[in-house]
Amino acid sequence: MDNNQNNRRGAFEKFQKPISEFTEKVVEIKRVSKKTKGGNQIAFTALVVSGDKKSRVGVGHGRAKSVADAIQKAIKRAQKSMFTVPIIDGTIGSSLKIKFKGSIILIRPGKKGSGLIAGGPVRSVVELAGIKDIVSKIIGSRNKSVNVWATFRALKSLK
Repeated sequence: MDNNQNNRRGAFEKFQKPISEFTEKVVEIKRVSKKTKGGNQIAFTALVVSGDKKSRVGVGHGRAKSVADAIQKAIKRAQKSMFTVPIIDGTIGSSLKIKFKGSIILIRPGKKGSGLIAGGPVRSVVELAGIKDIVSKIIGSRNKSVNVWATFRALKSLK
């Protein structure tokens, strides 16, 4: 009897997802629609940030008929767009000022122990990148997706 139960467990283990080293955070989900001859085509978009909290981070955007599929597409794209952020003692090396579309992002290295002083969209990218101490300010756009992409570009421009 015990041997039979072990065989069953082995069968289920084949179908379990492997545990990923990356953490995903869904920043935004939107319902979008397209006008067609037959009526409105409704879909969903998802913006996802993925990172290992050890200096690698990526951002992805997915669109599909269902929310779950949109999130899965966004996760795949986020993992494809990953890059390594140069982190020095838990913070970045220098101050940055990046303009992307209608948003300006100011990012400065924080003192040791100051923590993440950052707004929502910036915080999600920086947190998953593994940065511990940082000070940031969003000027201009309140659009989450624009601010996430601006932060992503700012971190990518670090040397």
